[in-house]
Amino acid sequence: MTELSAREIASYIDHTLLAQNASREQIVQICEEAKKYEFKSVCVNPLWVSTVSRELEGSEVLTCSVIGFPLGASATDTKVFETKHAVADGANEIDMVIDVAAALRGDRDALVNEIFAIAQAAHEGGAILKVIIETCLLTEEAKVLACEAAKAAGADFVKTSTGFSTGGATVEDVALMRKTVGPDMGVKASGGVRSVETARAMIAAGATRLGSSSGVAILEGEQSGSSY
Repeated sequence: MTELSAREIASYIDHTLLAQNASREQIVQICEEAKKYEFKSVCVNPLWVSTVSRELEGSEVLTCSVIGFPLGASATDTKVFETKHAVADGANEIDMVIDVAAALRGDRDALVNEIFAIAQAAHEGGAILKVIIETCLLTEEAKVLACEAAKAAGADFVKTSTGFSTGGATVEDVALMRKTVGPDMGVKASGGVRSVETARAMIAAGATRLGSSSGVAILEGEQSGSSY
């Protein structure tokens, strides 16, 4: 494939701020950055969805929220409630964390049932669903199982990582996820995408979206010191 320019990469980036101590001023700032650089979305915790939706009004930048974040260890009903609330507040996209333990024990039905319920809640509100499988905690077999479950449940994307566990996206995991879900489903690489070189490598491996708090550094050709 032709090497993407930094500006072309902007359309892949979910500009992300998920720190628990993020201030309103910081949230507004990343919205301004997203509009300036024409990122795909701004991704925040549910608390900030209504603020982001207002700040992005009139732009083409989408509002994204995380659900069951960062552990995924909430009851399905809780995740569904969170999803409906975020969509009502203006979220166009939902990034949910799976039940990691279910993936590790090979419980496909549990994964499909939960993802289906959340996908239904998101889709009914006009939002898409990305499924965070937290690759750093899974065996290769469990990664494949989680991706297959997400696809079977009607999710729109699979996503590598929260960025809050023991590791982030790798080129190898992105390639495995792409191979598993096929050409039509989205794959999001997140956690550790902090340079234009890494961004290009993830896209070449099959990523169609990048989650990063380093979007500005990526587009400016810099190496970010951010942990996400």
